[in-house]
Amino acid sequence: MLFRTTFLAGILSLVAVAMAQTPPQTVTSADGTRIAYDKSGSGPPLILVGGALSGRSGGAELAQLLAPHFTVYTYDRRGRGDSSDVKPYSVKREIEDLEALIDKAGGTAYVYGKSSGAALALQAASALGGKVSKLALYEPPYNEAEGAAKEWKAFRAKLDGLLAADRRADAITEFMKFVGASEQAIAKMKSSPAWPGMLAMAPTLAYDNAVLGDDRSVPVGVAAKVKAATLVMDGGASAGPMPFMRPTADKIAKNIPGAQRLVVEGQAHDVSAKVLAPVLLKFFE
Repeated sequence: MLFRTTFLAGILSLVAVAMAQTPPQTVTSADGTRIAYDKSGSGPPLILVGGALSGRSGGAELAQLLAPHFTVYTYDRRGRGDSSDVKPYSVKREIEDLEALIDKAGGTAYVYGKSSGAALALQAASALGGKVSKLALYEPPYNEAEGAAKEWKAFRAKLDGLLAADRRADAITEFMKFVGASEQAIAKMKSSPAWPGMLAMAPTLAYDNAVLGDDRSVPVGVAAKVKAATLVMDGGASAGPMPFMRPTADKIAKNIPGAQRLVVEGQAHDVSAKVLAPVLLKFFE
């Protein structure tokens, strides 16, 4: 499984918070996509990259904790929240979105990514060279366990079919089942105030799948090209329900020159902002 039920609680809270956001600032990406972002704090620029079904509000608590030390940027990835979405999608265009935000921040920035956002941050750091001056990754969900690639390909094909038919509710349900949510948890999600926001973001599930690749294997060639000082993390509490996270983090760190490796004890995929903030502060300062 890619995630576990803790991920559901994170999604519900993130989308609910998004419903009460203040108007964002915007920057225009290379293909004309308008990227909405919030900016807070002062100090070196630090950009937070969220994962599946999360918008810029997903980083709000972490941004608040880091704002005394950094100028923190949280943003809606294309197709989410207040950002637009020029088609067709490509991972290259998502990297260009992040590059536009880095340029807006002054030309270089620290970058932190979580989950599929960590996978995107990894690819951006590899492609953008010195524009990403430091990189922190938390549980990029590549999975090389036996049988995982076959399951991934079947899931992607089914999800793509549902989205092509504009069956957004079914697509989200399929995603949640794949990541380990129970029928009861899915029913709770559908009856929550967060559900309309999730439906709006449903097409971007295919974007996250594209970021993780055809077979969800660790992109060692991409990792080897990263020049930024890098911290690769997984949660100590993820080892049981998501045993692939540990070897994935190990392999990524092994292939990024000079990367640091850290297990954040007591934390699962839905890592606590209060626990993570001092870890990031120590690394980025």
